[in-house]
Amino acid sequence: MEAGNHTQLSEFILLGLSEDPELQPLLFGVFLFMYLVTVLGNLFIILAITSDSHLHTPMYFFLSNLSFVDICFISTIVPKMLVNIQAQSRVISYKGCLTQVYFFMLFCVMDSFLLTVMAYDRFVAICHPLHYMVIMNPRLCGLLVLMCWFIIFWVSLLHILLMRQLTFCIGTEIPHFFCELAQVLQLACSDTLINNIIMYVATALIGVFPLTGILFSYTKIVSSLMRISSAGGKYKAFSTCGSHLSSVSLFYGTSLGVYLSSAMTHSSHRSSIASVMYTVVTPMLNPFIYSLRNKDVKGALGRLLSRASSSL
Repeated sequence: MEAGNHTQLSEFILLGLSEDPELQPLLFGVFLFMYLVTVLGNLFIILAITSDSHLHTPMYFFLSNLSFVDICFISTIVPKMLVNIQAQSRVISYKGCLTQVYFFMLFCVMDSFLLTVMAYDRFVAICHPLHYMVIMNPRLCGLLVLMCWFIIFWVSLLHILLMRQLTFCIGTEIPHFFCELAQVLQLACSDTLINNIIMYVATALIGVFPLTGILFSYTKIVSSLMRISSAGGKYKAFSTCGSHLSSVSLFYGTSLGVYLSSAMTHSSHRSSIASVMYTVVTPMLNPFIYSLRNKDVKGALGRLLSRASSSL
C-alpha cells in the first residue's frame, strides 16, 4: 500500500477470546450478564446519589462521575463484542476501530483520573477536616472533573490523529476482543516510531502522575491517622477510605497484571483474557464495593427502591 492509501482499508478482523464455536453461546451469555449488571449497578448508584440530598457532597459527586464513566467504559467494548458473537462475525470497520480506540483511552484514563481526585478528596477530609467544605467547594470539584476530561480528550485525540496517518494491510487481524492502541499499532504496515514514542510518553505521564497522587494522598492520610490517639477515631477516619482503596487496588492491580502478563508471556490470547479483568470485571464490581461497604449508599439505595416500589 502507498503512504496515502490508508483509507482503502475498510475493516479489521477481531479474533476475540476464543475461536471455538461451541464456546460462543457461553461467552455471549456471560458477557451479556456482566454488561447488564454493570450498567444497572452503576445506574442505581447515580440515581441514589442524585435523589438523596444527604449524598450531595464532594465524595459522592466524584463517585457518581466514576459510575457514569464505568458505564461508558464497558459500553465501548462489550456491545460490539456481543453483536459480533451473535452475528458470527469478527469484523469491525476501520472507522469503528479508531472510534473504539479513542473512547477506550478516554474512559480508561478518566477512571484513573477520578480515582486520583477521590484520593485527594479523602486527603482533605481526613487531614484538613475543619477546612474540608471550604477547600472542596462545588466550584473546585467541577473544575477538577472538567480538567480531567479536557486533558484526556486532547491526549486521546492526538493518538487518533497520528493513527490516521498510518497504513494497514487489507485483512489485518487483531488478536484481541476489542481495538486497543498498542495492538493496532503493532499491525501497521508503515513506520510507527512517532506513534510509539507518543504512546509511551503519554502512558508514563497519565499513568505515573495519577498513581503518584494517590500514593502521596494516602501517605499523608496514614501520617495524619498515626497522630490520632484513639483507636476508634483511627478506624472511623480510615473507614471512609475503604471503598476507594478497594477500587484503586482492583483497577491498578488488574491493569498492571495485564501488562506484566503480556510482557512476560508474549501471548496475545492470554493478554486478551487478562484484559477482561480491568475492562469488564472492574466496572462491574465498583457498584458492589461502594454499596456493600458504605452505609450511606446502602441507605440511599434502600430509600430509592422503596420509593420505586411504592409508586408501582
